[in-house]
Amino acid sequence: MSSAKALIPVERIEGIIIHLRGRKVIIDSDLAKIYGVTTKKLNQAVKRNIHRFPSDFLFQLSPKEKEEVVTICDHLLSLKFSPHLPFAFTEHGAIMAASVLNSNRAIQVSVFVVRAFIKLREIASRDKEISRRLDELELGLGIHDEKINVILRALKKLMAPREGQRKKIGFQLKEKRAAYRSR
Repeated sequence: MSSAKALIPVERIEGIIIHLRGRKVIIDSDLAKIYGVTTKKLNQAVKRNIHRFPSDFLFQLSPKEKEEVVTICDHLLSLKFSPHLPFAFTEHGAIMAASVLNSNRAIQVSVFVVRAFIKLREIASRDKEISRRLDELELGLGIHDEKINVILRALKKLMAPREGQRKKIGFQLKEKRAAYRSR
């Protein structure tokens, strides 16, 4: 297989990106699989180069986070029995991991990892734009509702009889005339 595209489709990478601590991340065991190394080898390379991984590139899951991830993500069930707390790699951390692994496959696949993160970012951006527009429409409807209510109140006010209003002038019905004559 000569191309990384044949090895790892972007859709597969999108499926392993999860949300933790308000960030999109890939768990170390998933990243190791797509880079074609063991989790142990990946984590050893990271630990040897830990100065390249600030907290916005990499963080270790808490026991509670590990439990939640295992519960939510079926493909991470094997982590349940691991005595180690897994690492979570952000987009930048995943690319840095490819550079510290220094294998051709890791470098080729890192391009697809970046594309997956970018695609998810674009989707999130579109969702925010749609949400913003819906909020604008809702606000606009609220303004129109208020204007309609003002018009209705004005119409009701015009239709309501006024105090001290004079008797109506004009033709009267026959019944009223007959009642008037009989007096």
